[in-house]
Amino acid sequence: MDNYRFRLAAWVMRNRLIAVIFFLCVTVFFAIGMKGLTIKTIFSDLLPKDDPYVQVFSDHPNFGNPLTVTVMIKRTDGDIYNTNTLSKVWEFTRAIDLTPGINHDSLISIATEKARYAEATPNGVDMRPLMDDTVPSTALALEDFRRRVEQSPNVRTFYVSGDETATIITAAFLENLLDYDVVFEHVQKLAEQYRDENHEIYVVGQPVLTGWVYKLQEQTYMIFGITLLALVVALALYMRNIAGTLTPIICSSVAAIWGFGLVGWISAPIEPLLMIVPLLLVARSFSHCVQFSERYYEIYAHLQDKRKSAEVAMGVMMAPSILGVITDALGIVFIALAPIPAMERFALFCGFWAFCIIPTGVFLISVVLSYLPTPRNINRLSSQQDPTGIQALQLKTLHILAKCTHGKAAKLTTIVTAAVGVAAVAIAMKIEIGNPVEGSNLLWEESDYNTAIRAVNDHFPGVNTLEIILEAKTRDVNNRVARTPGVVEAALQIQSLVENDPVLAPRATLSFSDYMMEANRLFSGGDPKWLPLDPTASAIRAAGTAVVFGTNPINFSHISDFEFQNSTISLWYKDNKQETVNAALASAQRAVDIVGVDHPEFTVRMGSGTIALQQAMNSVVSRYHWLILALLNVAIFGVVAFAYKSFVAAIIVLIPVNLSNFMLSATMHILGIGLDINSVMVAVLGVGVGIDYGIYLMSRICEEYSDEVGWANAITTSITTTGKAIMFTASIMLLGIMPWYILSDLKFMADMGLLLVAIMLINMILSLVVLPLLIWLFKPRFATRDDLMIGESVDLSLFTTDVADLGDKGNVVPNEKEEKLLVLN
Repeated sequence: MDNYRFRLAAWVMRNRLIAVIFFLCVTVFFAIGMKGLTIKTIFSDLLPKDDPYVQVFSDHPNFGNPLTVTVMIKRTDGDIYNTNTLSKVWEFTRAIDLTPGINHDSLISIATEKARYAEATPNGVDMRPLMDDTVPSTALALEDFRRRVEQSPNVRTFYVSGDETATIITAAFLENLLDYDVVFEHVQKLAEQYRDENHEIYVVGQPVLTGWVYKLQEQTYMIFGITLLALVVALALYMRNIAGTLTPIICSSVAAIWGFGLVGWISAPIEPLLMIVPLLLVARSFSHCVQFSERYYEIYAHLQDKRKSAEVAMGVMMAPSILGVITDALGIVFIALAPIPAMERFALFCGFWAFCIIPTGVFLISVVLSYLPTPRNINRLSSQQDPTGIQALQLKTLHILAKCTHGKAAKLTTIVTAAVGVAAVAIAMKIEIGNPVEGSNLLWEESDYNTAIRAVNDHFPGVNTLEIILEAKTRDVNNRVARTPGVVEAALQIQSLVENDPVLAPRATLSFSDYMMEANRLFSGGDPKWLPLDPTASAIRAAGTAVVFGTNPINFSHISDFEFQNSTISLWYKDNKQETVNAALASAQRAVDIVGVDHPEFTVRMGSGTIALQQAMNSVVSRYHWLILALLNVAIFGVVAFAYKSFVAAIIVLIPVNLSNFMLSATMHILGIGLDINSVMVAVLGVGVGIDYGIYLMSRICEEYSDEVGWANAITTSITTTGKAIMFTASIMLLGIMPWYILSDLKFMADMGLLLVAIMLINMILSLVVLPLLIWLFKPRFATRDDLMIGESVDLSLFTTDVADLGDKGNVVPNEKEEKLLVLN
């Protein structure tokens, strides 16, 4: 057997001072890069680049702009038709217009020029702003204002509630100028300023939601600190020595600095919602370090020499450690296949961090262990004789688990495992992709934001729109395509079809044709029977001219561009639950199919708005979730089959890994956690936990097995040694992660904390029970081979030391056997 790994280990330990300098220099380099680290949301980077809905949104960003803040001012003891309430609307409208990054042309309320009423006069149709330059202050003026609102059907539908107790203000923001922190703080201060005993202010919209995420970041960092402290305390209580406690901390910290430093150097912002992922990466690093340390203790108990024990541990653990990290990191790298910039950056950031566990968890840890003080409780940690306290409880539990995996008990365990697996697959298939709640699943149901969403939805058509774009084929300033018979007919037909859809009808619809119909009615004397438009070109042009005559085209920017070439049909829906999104898109598509996509002067494009963009993001999860898992399976199969030189070995590893994935999906469904671009990344990362555990345990079983020992003893010994490290790392992560669920005001973080707890628990049980059970059932021949890359044991008696020559340095006296590094099996 080629002992290149042991020769490499010997070279590293002979030059460990050089290794220390190397790691120090690289760490300083990346630490400097951390100055450029930014944590922020870039909305457009959350959208898939290849999705047709996203392409429509990019072509027409003014229609259904998701970066819109909606403010509802509600009178709690009457209607809005009083000077006090209308003054608040007037002042709030002008105050929010001072928010940095606002698109001033998008601001609409009953106190802006865009909110207009129309009435027929002897000279034609007279269109004026609802509110003049001053707030109505007399009873007569207030009554006249009410009359104006009643004469403006669109305002009555979209900006004054049916019970007349509330009105809304909408303002869109320019993404290149949008600072979520600034917008959130400014709008929230305004809300507090104008809120009193008679008025409630509700603020919603994607910028506000992201602002809440930003606001809760400080709490997230605090919980992260509590978690790390809990992990360190648990580690210290378990190890009860300096080396065992400091080693995972040092190695994990170095890997973290390298990971954060990289994104700082390349100026790649990190999505705030993914800040829980570093916790899982720290857990991976802790797991590798504890596995390595436990093996180091076993070797040190025989050799009684730090440097030599670290060297041998490096040689033995190098292959399984690198194999575990590679398969784990590949799952992260495959996330980059999804055409979403935020996911691509995530894959780069986390994938690099994961690969950093190889140098830190194999080489740096060996050097650190060789320098740190010799643990005085080596025998307690490495021996199973007369254990006490946690060690005794742990070993007793492991022996019970081991008995379930072989002998007569294996039959019952197989039946239970198969039943659980079938149930997990059945439940996992029911998991929802997308948002399962009204409002946002990022925040708790009773949060200020979700409470505001429900309030707005109760009083108005809502904040969730689907936009169907009527796009001019050519730009012709002499032909206002948006005001031509073809566009008008198509818009009205689509609106009629969706409004009468038997499955899901929108709460409201709006197009430029609605304004033209109202103008036609007024132009014809005000009789409602004149609402339908004469389909002739001259009549359509006359109605269109009547609507826009004497007004700024900007006033219609929410339904048409400034040149009246492109226009939109806006459909409002009650919420953004995934079933609503699916039904809305299906309804709209049916209407578009009937009307047709291609017309002489324009094209009908589906679609834009919050409904379509949410579906665009969810479709990526639907398309790539299984692809990423499939590629991960292929990668694991190839790497494991190569390492163990057996297809059977790959199958044995993959069965618990995939069972873990189904059980995790089932757990998410039971907990009400939907799959979206954030949660799917955490879920994919969780698959790697089981890979690591499985490879470590299977390698140890191969190492322990021989014809004399037998399968039962090899499995029991492996579970009570390597399995001890698996149980410990999973257990301390369970304790450390629980604060996320208990303390976080950000529901997503709490859910992900609970999800990580499930990941650790599921993978621990599957690794300690299902994998050894499969080995017992298969009794694979690869375990008996002596040419495996991993699964080797070292005859420690060949490493002799002359204790008299150790002195203070504890160096080993070289001998021929030591140099040969004979490897058995």
